[in-house]
Amino acid sequence: MNTFGKLFTITSFGESHGEAVGGVVDGMPAGIDIDMDFIQAELNRRRPGQSKVTTSRKEPDKVEFLSGIFEGESTGAPIGFMVRNTNQHSNDYDNLRNVFRPSHADFTYYSKYGIRDHRGGGRSSARVTISRCVGGALAKLALRQIGVSIQAYTSQVGNIAVDKDYLNLDLALTETNAVRCPDLEKAQQMEKLILKLKADGDTTGGIVTCVIKGCPVGLGEPEFGKLHAQLGAAMLGINAVKGFEYGCGFAGVSAKGSEQNDVFVSDEKGIHTATNRSGGIQGGISNGEDIYFRVAFKPVATLLMEQPTVDKDGNSATLEVKGRHDPCVVPRAVPIVEDMAAMVILDNYLLNKACRM
Repeated sequence: MNTFGKLFTITSFGESHGEAVGGVVDGMPAGIDIDMDFIQAELNRRRPGQSKVTTSRKEPDKVEFLSGIFEGESTGAPIGFMVRNTNQHSNDYDNLRNVFRPSHADFTYYSKYGIRDHRGGGRSSARVTISRCVGGALAKLALRQIGVSIQAYTSQVGNIAVDKDYLNLDLALTETNAVRCPDLEKAQQMEKLILKLKADGDTTGGIVTCVIKGCPVGLGEPEFGKLHAQLGAAMLGINAVKGFEYGCGFAGVSAKGSEQNDVFVSDEKGIHTATNRSGGIQGGISNGEDIYFRVAFKPVATLLMEQPTVDKDGNSATLEVKGRHDPCVVPRAVPIVEDMAAMVILDNYLLNKACRM
């Protein structure tokens, strides 16, 4: 299960402390201009060591493309790529060889495979999301051709939440601060909270909100391939994600149907809805309105404080983690959310072109 997508696919490889992480993207339409600076910028948004609220691990995350691109354009052939790991401190993890970290994949991975790479989580590490960022960046370049844009931002860290709808925010401000929050007052509060927890050796979680504009009508399937189900699966497959909701989500259950329905109107823009409580998806198919959803991330499970646990033989043990870790993954998760969404939308766009003559 290392391949994502149906027509536009990515197969990833690599571990946190291995030689490299990378992948193969297949199904990329031919003739797309490949903006290398844009792709590297996407990786820079995800990379560690970018600010004081992230892990101090320093990695350039420089992508190397191996195939599928000629004279700056996609050829239609598989696009192979890799990003070399250059700043591993594997010795920091020696004390984790035989113990299971609370709320990590250590126990479940070992139980399933009978072996695990204890250095930074191995294949279970969030470092492997590098491949998703490259695949998503390529998908974004293709989606530019049809006018689709995707913008995510931090809307909550701990108990500090943005209380404005995305329509009332200047999303262009998202990249102006370390936490990637377009509400600058809330951003300052979020950063202060993260730094306080980092000093305490503790962590926190939060929420990423994502907005997709310009999505064509008709993407998604009416039964098992509902567009919101595909987006939900993509988001829930990101490390540390605990929840997904789109449109009004859980808040909408307290409304009456007469308050919740999106009424259709017809004017110079054509047929569209007067409101968008559905979040741009109805019956599992995009309706042309903005698609918006929220993704909940748990507090980082790695704490820089002693915790009780057990070893692989079931004996009680005390865990004291060393190394460099994020006190909150949310700021670095923003581009990952965007890139997973981009791959879902492009895959469905390509599939949709095959459903009608």
